[in-house]
Amino acid sequence: MTRELLKDLKQENKNSSQKKRIITYYIHNGNSTITDLAKVLDLSIPTVTKLVEDMCSSGILNSYGKLETAGGRHPQLYGLNPDACYFVGVDIRRFCVNIGLINFNGELVENQMNVPYTFENSPKGLDNLCDIIRTFISSLIVEKDKILDISINVSGRVNPDSGYSYSWFNFGEDPLSQVMTDKIGIDVYIDNDTRAMTYGEYLRGNINEKKDMLFVNLSWGLGLGIIIDGKLYKGKSGFAGEFGHTPAYNNEIICHCGKKGCLETEASGSAMYRKLVERHKNSEKSFLSDLIDAGKEITLENLIDAINHEDVLCIELAEELGYELGKNIAGLINIFNPELVVIGGVLSQLGDYVLLPIKTAVRKHSLNLVNRDTTIRLSSLKDRAGIIGACMMARSRIFIDNEA
Repeated sequence: MTRELLKDLKQENKNSSQKKRIITYYIHNGNSTITDLAKVLDLSIPTVTKLVEDMCSSGILNSYGKLETAGGRHPQLYGLNPDACYFVGVDIRRFCVNIGLINFNGELVENQMNVPYTFENSPKGLDNLCDIIRTFISSLIVEKDKILDISINVSGRVNPDSGYSYSWFNFGEDPLSQVMTDKIGIDVYIDNDTRAMTYGEYLRGNINEKKDMLFVNLSWGLGLGIIIDGKLYKGKSGFAGEFGHTPAYNNEIICHCGKKGCLETEASGSAMYRKLVERHKNSEKSFLSDLIDAGKEITLENLIDAINHEDVLCIELAEELGYELGKNIAGLINIFNPELVVIGGVLSQLGDYVLLPIKTAVRKHSLNLVNRDTTIRLSSLKDRAGIIGACMMARSRIFIDNEA
C-alpha cells in the first residue's frame, strides 16, 4: 500500500500535490483536525475531508479520536500512521558508523551507534559500508518493503540532487547514490554530513522556532550548515558551507583539499592533533604522551578524555582552537546576522573549553549591532545530530513539499 501511495505522490497532478501538502503539514505540526488543516492549506473542508479519508484508506494517515473541547461538537483528530513507512539514516565517521531507523512520525525506533568501521576511500571500503547497512536492515523486525529510502552522510563536496560525491568514493562514472542503491537494493540518497547534522538540529534540537541558523560542525574537519527562513541552503551545486576551506592564514600548511592556509589548518580536530604532536616533540607533557610515543592512533575522543582529565596542554589547545574559530564565526555573523549559531560535531563535547573562547572572539571581532540578537550555544543533539539528520532527510526527500 505504501509503495502505491509513493507512486501516486510522484504524479504531477493537483490531487498528488494536495496530498503531499497534507503530509508535509502533519510532519511539521503533528495531529490536527480537518478544519485546522483546511485553514492552513487554504482548501475547502469537503476537499480536505475527501483527501484525508482517501489517505486513511491507503494506510498513510490514522484517525486519533475526538479532540477534547470546552463545549459543542468534538472534532476528529487525524495524523500520520507511524507504521506506514520507515527511513534509514547513516552517519559515516572516521572510525565508526552510526545508523538508525525512524518511523513516519520521525521517531527514532532503532539505532546502532559506533559500529566499527575504518574509513577507506576504495571499492573495498564502499563494500564494507554497504555490508554494515545491509546487516542493520536484516536485523530489523520491520518489513523491508516498508523502508522507502536510505540517506547517507558523506563529508566534503556532495551534490545531493545528482547523487555524486566529489570527495569520497568517486572512483566510478555512475553517481554514488545509484551505485549504493544497486548494492543495497533500496533507494539511496547522499548528502553532505554537516548539512544533515544541521537539518537534524533544526527539526529535533532545542532551537525555539528560530528560522535563521548556522550550524558549525567541529570535528576532524570544519563544516558549516545554513538554514535561511526555515529552509536548508545548499547552493547552486550543493557545495555551500565549505567554511573550513576559507583562506584564513599564511601558514604554508597544506590542507587536505590541496590548498594552503585554509581555516581548517588552524581550527579543527586535525589541527589540534597536529599541534599536540608538535608540542609533544618540544618536550611538553600531556595525558596522551604515552600514546604518541607508542605510535598509537589518536582519536577525537582521546583528546576529549584528556581534557576531562584536566590535561593542561590539551585545554590550552582547545582554547586556542575556540578563539581562532570564533574570529571567523564573527565574520559569518556579520554576513548572515543569524538568530542562532550552534556549535556541533564531536569537539562540541569539549563544552565551555571551546564555547567560551568562541564567544569571546565573536564579541571582539563582530559588529555589536549585528551580534546582539545572535545566540551561540552547543548542539543539544550532540553525537546523534548526524544520524537523526540523515533519517529526517531520507523522509523529507519524498514527503516534504517545499512549497507548503
